[in-house]
Amino acid sequence: MVDLPPIRDVIQRHGLSASKALGQNFLLDEQLLARIAALPGDLAGEKVLEVGPGPGGLTRALLRAGAKVTAIEMDRRCLPALAELGEAFPGQLTVIEGDALRLDHGALMEGEPFHVLSNLPYNVGTALFVKWLGGEAWPPQWRSLTLMFQREVADRIVASAGADAYGRLAVLGQWRSEARLAMKVHRSAFTPPPKVMSAIVHVTPAAMPEGVSARMLERLTEAAFGQRRKMLRQSLKSVPGALEALAALGIDETRRAETVSVAEFVSVARALGPV
Repeated sequence: MVDLPPIRDVIQRHGLSASKALGQNFLLDEQLLARIAALPGDLAGEKVLEVGPGPGGLTRALLRAGAKVTAIEMDRRCLPALAELGEAFPGQLTVIEGDALRLDHGALMEGEPFHVLSNLPYNVGTALFVKWLGGEAWPPQWRSLTLMFQREVADRIVASAGADAYGRLAVLGQWRSEARLAMKVHRSAFTPPPKVMSAIVHVTPAAMPEGVSARMLERLTEAAFGQRRKMLRQSLKSVPGALEALAALGIDETRRAETVSVAEFVSVARALGPV
């Protein structure tokens, strides 16, 4: 195994500090990082995309697991530390300086299958999740998503209908994928400790229901949960044909969005057809 200095020493030597503006919180516990890297299974020889590697804590765990890592980092202060990792693991690490929300991840991974593992910056985590789960093409190029979120966001992704946390993220995360809460992470594991607890969600693609448009489902859930305290007859009246679809499917229009299951949303989207 490649002998590396403790992450804390790397941070001190490069004068790094977590940027609140960039939503950074560094993980220093190498045993914990190794456990996270193991969640998708054997990564030896596998391509991995990591967003926001910072000083490279998770990155080194992925490299030690034998992964070929493409890391997207917009904080150029962290680039020298990542360059050192690249030298320690020749040919395994590619660092891209840029904004992950603006980049074409499929092109970066050269059209080949890949896993995503990331301690996501808090300020872009949800947007990136929606990006990875969106689009009409399915199955996706990614084989799995292993993502660190604030605990409340993680709960929203894995929630069932009727739960307080159930909403748009749950539908988008579950209608053609399997999402589970893989690990809880205490705030004390981070430097600096965030004000909230965190959790890791693991997502794998599942079969896509036939005859359903992803864009229509996204539009439907955006309308339904945009006014989640209102009855469906009010929240969905902006979606042409939605109320008629509810009636045809026997879904009571006086219900609220948080009571409508993923399967029921899929049925409505199928009835409405493509956008």
